[in-house]
Amino acid sequence: MTVSTTKTSANSATSPDSPDSPQEGGWPDRARRALGLKADVRNLSLLGVLAVLIAVGGFTRPAEFLATSNLQLVLTQASVIGVVTVGMTFVITSGGIDLSVGAIVALASVWATTLATQEYGFAGILFTAVVVGLACGLVNGLLIAYGGMVPFIATLAMLASARGLALQITDGRTQIVTVQSVLDLGLPDAYLLGIPPLVLVFAAVTLAGWLILGRTTFGRRTVAVGGNAEAARLAGIDVRRQRLYLYLLSGLCCGIAAFLLIVLSGSGQNTNGNLYELDAIAAAIIGGTLLSGGRGTIVGSVLGVLVFTTITNIFALNNLQSDVQQIAKGAIIVAAVLVQRRTARTDGT
Repeated sequence: MTVSTTKTSANSATSPDSPDSPQEGGWPDRARRALGLKADVRNLSLLGVLAVLIAVGGFTRPAEFLATSNLQLVLTQASVIGVVTVGMTFVITSGGIDLSVGAIVALASVWATTLATQEYGFAGILFTAVVVGLACGLVNGLLIAYGGMVPFIATLAMLASARGLALQITDGRTQIVTVQSVLDLGLPDAYLLGIPPLVLVFAAVTLAGWLILGRTTFGRRTVAVGGNAEAARLAGIDVRRQRLYLYLLSGLCCGIAAFLLIVLSGSGQNTNGNLYELDAIAAAIIGGTLLSGGRGTIVGSVLGVLVFTTITNIFALNNLQSDVQQIAKGAIIVAAVLVQRRTARTDGT
């Protein structure tokens, strides 16, 4: 009887991205529709905030902000942190955290831009960036899932180690990319129907993340682990293996983001990815992903990324100080958390 009750608890968590998908153990249709409606309300609210920001940018700097080149720039800049945020959303949904994403991006970018790596051309740089990201994710996953370490401590250790190794590789210098095929991806000639290749990669990663989290057994298991890990274990889910896969996924996203950053900047630096972990966590939270786990939304996280990127762009165009920008971001994060807590009290959770 205990196992049966716990199975129900394991599936009581759900993903807003998949209100109509069947949950393991089954949710009543009415409950799924209600959760889907709340997800729609959150996403519509973020779209409203984004529309207001666009209006502000268009009013204060109409010629510069609404220019096609600037809109392309906003989407391109959002692509790098956006790919990282997709991986972070999975980790947070499972009840974990990854503080090392920015450092992994830095390490992958400098390792992929060494002279030895660049000798292998485009494929060598891409392969190295992805493999380094996966390797770091594997270490995080093993320490957390099988080593029993708290995610905060394990990923904090990875943050320090990856940053230190990135600094050692570069010796504090910027590594310039000389592979022309990589640099060409950042040029307007490579745009497809006016869309930069980096944005297309971001869109593909977002779509894949949305499908995996909201339409697959892997996604449902991720939500179940975040909702109640012990209940998920009793329901037959291998919690440790699931967590390992999730940190591997986060590392993969960091590797992809590192390659995009190499294309965008044309270099590899040990300072790359600075504070990416905070931006990714913040975007996921304001998008509706619960920091305590059990609920995640890829669509909301991407909208959160676009909100923050647009704010940064507006502040830059209006020559406003970065400290005011950070205060604005902090206020948005606090407001999002307060709304989440109020929603949780209303739901009785």
